[in-house]
Amino acid sequence: MNKFVAVSKYISYLLRHHPQELEMSEDGFVPIQQLLSKVQKKFPNVNREFIDLLIQRGNKRFQIKNEKIRAVYGHSIPVMIHLDKDRKTNELYHGTSEEAAEKILKSGLKPKGRNKVHLSTSKKEAIRVGSRHSDNPVILRINVCKARKNGICFEKATDKVYLADFVPSDYISRCKK
Repeated sequence: MNKFVAVSKYISYLLRHHPQELEMSEDGFVPIQQLLSKVQKKFPNVNREFIDLLIQRGNKRFQIKNEKIRAVYGHSIPVMIHLDKDRKTNELYHGTSEEAAEKILKSGLKPKGRNKVHLSTSKKEAIRVGSRHSDNPVILRINVCKARKNGICFEKATDKVYLADFVPSDYISRCKK
């Protein structure tokens, strides 16, 4: 694993799941200098420029504002992150294992240890994400238009990641890769 990936995973762990002694605001921000000090205990050569480069090169999972940093999505700890509601997207996708797909098609898509359900904007991205759970991921299509008309809210976290609290099975179907 290269250094960018290792540091990114560690920062994600701290900001999404286990802030330890970091001073986190209710919207998930921590002082970047505090985070940097924590990261340097594990990765001594990481400096502020490295973190800035990591964020520029990364997939927009982090946000820096007023010398504070936060993870934009993926939390298992209570945070209140306000994202833009999506009003245009027609379909989103979710990659998962065959076993999980069967459960999802019966009872809906639930956050499972996270605060929100993560959805992808393309089948290709859903396959990439689903490959973490299965060598042959199942791709589920979310009928966002129909769900939105029935009160389901979708939020845009990044250009590739959308979030929802829950997606009932009525709006989910299996799709071909």
